[in-house]
Amino acid sequence: MRWYGLAAFRAFLKTEFSEENLEFWLACEDFKKTRSAAKVASKAQRIFEEFIDVQAPREVNIDFQTRELTRRNMQEPSLSCFDQAQGKVHSLMEKDSYPRFLRSKIYTDLLSQTQRRLS
Repeated sequence: MRWYGLAAFRAFLKTEFSEENLEFWLACEDFKKTRSAAKVASKAQRIFEEFIDVQAPREVNIDFQTRELTRRNMQEPSLSCFDQAQGKVHSLMEKDSYPRFLRSKIYTDLLSQTQRRLS
């Protein structure tokens, strides 16, 4: 059931042209599970180039200080190098996107489908 909610939230974010926030958050969660020290730097670089760097293809909306801190963290990438940026994006979704999602037709449709299945 959790995956239906994730898919619905992703679909909602696409309608708002802000799905990069969720994609970045999920990429960070996956990155934290990296067990190979050899892969940390390359995965970190890929995430940075895709989401953090100025003019990145899916640039997330973070403040200058967080972007610069993350850039400095990239000099010696670790599994926590995106923690502050991920926290900012999480907070943005929690305070802005998610409450709107809960009021959206996408969510209310998912809720009614779920309730019909359970009854």
